[in-house]
Formats: sequence, structure tokens, C-alpha cells
Amino acid sequence: MFGLLARSWRVERIEGARFEGLERGFILALWHGRMLLGIRELRAERLHVLVSMSGDGDVSEALLQNFGYTVVRGSRSRGGARALREMLGILGEGGVVVITPDGPRGPRHTMNPGLAWMAKATGYPVLPLGYAVDRAWRLKSWDRFTIPKPFARVRLAFGEPVRVPREATPEDMERATESIRERLLELERRGFASLGTEPDF
Repeated sequence: MFGLLARSWRVERIEGARFEGLERGFILALWHGRMLLGIRELRAERLHVLVSMSGDGDVSEALLQNFGYTVVRGSRSRGGARALREMLGILGEGGVVVITPDGPRGPRHTMNPGLAWMAKATGYPVLPLGYAVDRAWRLKSWDRFTIPKPFARVRLAFGEPVRVPREATPEDMERATESIRERLLELERRGFASLGTEPDF
């Protein structure tokens, strides 16, 4: 049933979007509440998605695997060290890891420095990915989880990669974290503007 719904969505990458041509081995970042919006369009990219060790994570894992994604299970509170080792191995082999920096518990659009730390420790860039949709159901969850309605128009936008040098100071890490956050929000603003609708945040 969900597959039929997803096939009805009209997904378009807005001007300036980037993905192809970027060297493999990077961290793709998007907001937790947008996980469904590009699930069909990006499945050919062989992405590895970090999913929490929770009941909601079980549902996400089944859905993602049904679309051909590889799932890495873990979060700060459960299985984090093992998940980190697995992700580092994936990046080292030129793979792409998907992380939702405000997950798994929020608050919405709030980031901790973990993503910037991973970019610093590995040397791999963070590629921000923003989504927008004109018609959707938004759940009453902390992330306002977004499910596009049938035949909804969806826009996705890739930002410029964010690189964090290995010699970055704590202040640099704070700036990098805020830079990723602002880029994600700006990409979504651009997406909503292209649809002629106001952002939902």
C-alpha cells in the first residue's frame, strides 16, 4: 500500500541540487521527520541509514529494507558504539551513510555535535538534504513526521558539502554544527518557496 502511495508523488530536484559526481564516502544529513519523502528516488544510491533501537526503529527498518536500503541500528542510548564502528567501515569503503541529526528523540530541528564530530574524525563531508511538500499529513509526534498525500508535489534540494578539518577546535565544531543546521533549514525554505507554500516550521 505504501509503495502505491509513494509512486503517486511527483518528486523534483530543484535547481542547484547536487548528488551525482560527488566523491563517494560521505554523510547524508536530513531531518528525522522527512525520512519518507525521497524514499523511492534515492533507493538506487545504495544508502546505509542509521535507525534507532526502538519500536519506531523496527517499523522504519522494515520499510527501508523493503525499498532496498541497508539499515544500521543504534543510537546514543543503545548500540551507539557498534553502530559507529559499522558506519566508519561503510564510509571507509566509499559508502554513503544517512543520519537524521535531530533524531531519534528531538527536539525537532535541534542538533547535537555528534554529526560534526563524525565528519571531523573521519574526514568525510556532510551533505545536507532538504525536503518540502505541498500537501501532507503531519503526525503529532515530536518531529511532525511528514507523509505526503496522494499525488503530492515533493521538492528535494542538496546543499554544499560541509567539511570539518581534523584540527577543528570545540568552537569550530559548534560553528560546523550550526552551519549544517542552517543549511538544512535554508534548503527546505527554498523547497517550499518553489512550491509556492510557506514552510511548516
